[in-house]
Amino acid sequence: MQFVKMVITGPFSAGKTEFIRSISEIGAVTTDETISRDAPEYGIKPQTTVAMDFGRITVDDDLVLYLFGTPGQRRFDFMWEILAEGMLGFVVVVDSARPETFREAKSILETFRAYAPTPYVVAANKQDHPEAWTPDDLRIALRIDDHIKLLPCVATDKESVKNVLLELLYAILDEMDA
Repeated sequence: MQFVKMVITGPFSAGKTEFIRSISEIGAVTTDETISRDAPEYGIKPQTTVAMDFGRITVDDDLVLYLFGTPGQRRFDFMWEILAEGMLGFVVVVDSARPETFREAKSILETFRAYAPTPYVVAANKQDHPEAWTPDDLRIALRIDDHIKLLPCVATDKESVKNVLLELLYAILDEMDA
């Protein structure tokens, strides 16, 4: 049996917890805490991840994926390096309808690349939102090289999440074969 550790990271409220919840075969383990009862009034979620999220997917008899979601707020970034240890790849989830978070997403991407030279993909989340930037426009805004997969995503849609994870898994397997 082979176990693959993948980290799901990105800015606050980008959709990391929903990404894991939508695909995990077990009830996702989350460490969400309430930040404000007024948060929905301001268009943000009322909880934040303070340590990590965890989910699991059995691909087949020989392969299990472990998904570790990071907190998105910088005040919890001490968890990032801990969660990155032993990862074979990572996904950067970007809220493509909130351009004010793009700079933070790019910074998080660079931080994780510094932790380990592992494969990664970028998930352009919330593609179902009317104000979502297209993946092509997001690639330009984030200055993502053409050889890096930047994929459309809706974190609440299992098939969409599955597509993102398969692309990362293929990149990991390609690197292992090289």
